[in-house]
Parts: sequence; C-alpha cells; structure tokens
Amino acid sequence: MSDSLLALEAQRAELLRQLTSVGDFRRGSITPTFGKCGKPNCHCAQPGDQGHGPNLRLTVRVKGKTVTETFPAPADLRKAQQEVTAFHHFQDLCQQLIAVNEKICRARPVEDTLSPQEKKRPKRSSGKSRTK
Repeated sequence: MSDSLLALEAQRAELLRQLTSVGDFRRGSITPTFGKCGKPNCHCAQPGDQGHGPNLRLTVRVKGKTVTETFPAPADLRKAQQEVTAFHHFQDLCQQLIAVNEKICRARPVEDTLSPQEKKRPKRSSGKSRTK
C-alpha cells in the first residue's frame, strides 16, 4: 500500500468516527411564514403589510408531499433547529466519506483473483471464419 492510500484510509476512519458522534438529527428546513388574520381593522389588512409573523415551522418532503410542523414552545423550535443543523452536518460527512472512498478505490491496486479456469478461458473470435 502506498502512503497516500494509508492516509486516505485514516481519513475514512476519522470520518466514520465523526459519523457515529452526530447524535439526533432530522431532515427538513426551518422556514418563516406570515399570515393574515382576516380582521378588517388589523394591521395585516393594510395594503403592503406582510401580515402576522414570522411563525417558524419545520417543512419536510414525505413521499412527494410537503409536511409542516409547528412548534408550541420556543424550546421545541430550538430543539428542531439543532436537529436540522445536525442533519446538514451528517449530509456533509456522508459526501466527504463518498469522496474519500472513491479516491481509495482508484488508489488501491488491482489484485489478480482469477481462478485457473478463468485464466484459460478461450479468447473471442474475430468473427470471420477461415473455412470455405
């Protein structure tokens, strides 16, 4: 094994170690929403007003549909933000792991694992027959 292959394997081991320490995570995005209450005298009914909010919600795609989760308390929102941040870190580590593994596959030498029968396999013909 070359030194670069050893270094790549050490890098892969470190990435795998980091993956095991990610902790709780969930996919999705925390997005702000604004709404209008429908009362004619409320500030949100004025032209150009964005409405009440921002109300932060977790949105995630499940089987092609967007699912939204609201948070009853600020502590729930903070927890969800930490979990989404951890998911993004998890995704980044996965991409790094894939890249390192691809480099390892290219750097690792080919091993001759053919059986004697596979080595004796007849060569393909050129397609032309010499018999007339």
